Amino acid sequence: MLLPFNSLCRGDDFTNVSTVERQLTHAKYGHILTNIGVWSADGQWIVYDVRSKVDGSDFDGTRIERVHTTTGEVEVLYESRHRACCGVVTASPTDDRIVFIHGPEHPTSEWSYNFCHRRGVIVRMDQPGTAINMDARDLTPPFQRGALRGGSHVHVFSPDGTLIAFTYEDQVLASLGDSGEHDLNQRGIGISIPAGPVTVDRGHPRNHDGSHFTVLVTRTVNHPRPGSDEISRAFEDGWIGRDGYVRSDGLRQKRAIAFQGQVVTADGESISEVFVVDLPDDLTRKGDAPLQGTATTRPAPPQGVVQRRLTYTADRKYPGVQGPRHWLRSSPDGSQIAFLMKDDQGIVQLWTVSPNGGSAKQLTDNQYDIASTFTWSCDGRWIAHAMDQSVWVTNANTGKTWRLTQRSKPENSIRPEAIVFSPDGKQIAYVRSVALEGNTYNQVFVCRLHK
Repeated sequence: MLLPFNSLCRGDDFTNVSTVERQLTHAKYGHILTNIGVWSADGQWIVYDVRSKVDGSDFDGTRIERVHTTTGEVEVLYESRHRACCGVVTASPTDDRIVFIHGPEHPTSEWSYNFCHRRGVIVRMDQPGTAINMDARDLTPPFQRGALRGGSHVHVFSPDGTLIAFTYEDQVLASLGDSGEHDLNQRGIGISIPAGPVTVDRGHPRNHDGSHFTVLVTRTVNHPRPGSDEISRAFEDGWIGRDGYVRSDGLRQKRAIAFQGQVVTADGESISEVFVVDLPDDLTRKGDAPLQGTATTRPAPPQGVVQRRLTYTADRKYPGVQGPRHWLRSSPDGSQIAFLMKDDQGIVQLWTVSPNGGSAKQLTDNQYDIASTFTWSCDGRWIAHAMDQSVWVTNANTGKTWRLTQRSKPENSIRPEAIVFSPDGKQIAYVRSVALEGNTYNQVFVCRLHK
């Protein structure tokens, strides 16, 4: 009998819980899961992209697929054409849409795949093969309001399925180089809003329209002042709460995003800290500078966006957010933001901080490093992650941690990119490296919990 964690666990332990691990994919190519949003809204399918290298470092896949978690049936949802690649797919938590990165068609030496040359596209799983550009691109000044001028990456639906967040880099500024009197191209976080469509002029062959109105919501500076809250980069973001969070004044902040911001300490060291942006209801209103930017300045956040720093770790023995590459993840009620940081013994542990600020709290005290991204269960009681070549869960209240799968051998290792709870909390999806006929391929696995 499959049960969610809150039914499976007596108190705070797993005494009567057994786990069944199942391999879902078997094809002779690599399968890559995104760090969140891999499950369909009904929990029946897992979406993924295909890439040649085990670590996914070559963005060379041309298909988005899904596998049924009961039957193992595989379906192709989208296949790119004209030498374009696609990947990093996530699913809507409320309907049949998926969103993913699409690289340039007909790439050239001047316009090949890179951080500034990608876009988000949306496909309905019940209409495979039909893609709609999400974010419009306008590379020719004066720039179109609601369009950006570069590339988007790791697109994630808001918990209510209405907005899509992503990281962004700017082609217009990148083309100006790293010197001169202009804003530098720096990674930031954007939001696409269903207030489109946005139509742009065809003054550049790589301009295109978009279905959504798109804005940048973080603010960076070229050279952060040492010891300040200024950042040169905003990245590895996550939505806060299913319905935002309760502010210290007792009112609810309906939408907010947590992210890592790159600061410079008073000693001149560059480290990552936890930040948050509180978002207004209307993200289409101009703030103190043009939403679309200018030929020498970045797109500016909308009116009412508030960017705040939450952690101050420069004085710790091991300062800054550390560990494997990971995205900040909030508890479902929005009260805690989880991240990874080393303890004083140099071991990567789970930590949490309130979106209202205050001291960061060390959650785990394990003898092994947390070795992957992580996700919360739907009831907010558990956090799933990899550690010591196994899938583990940590109690989000006590910090106690339990091993769910047997320790893997190196040739059958668990990949660190994704350990993702199903929407109902009954399964965890991840990827293992599997040897097959003399080659090694990433395959999708699930861990099912039984009582």
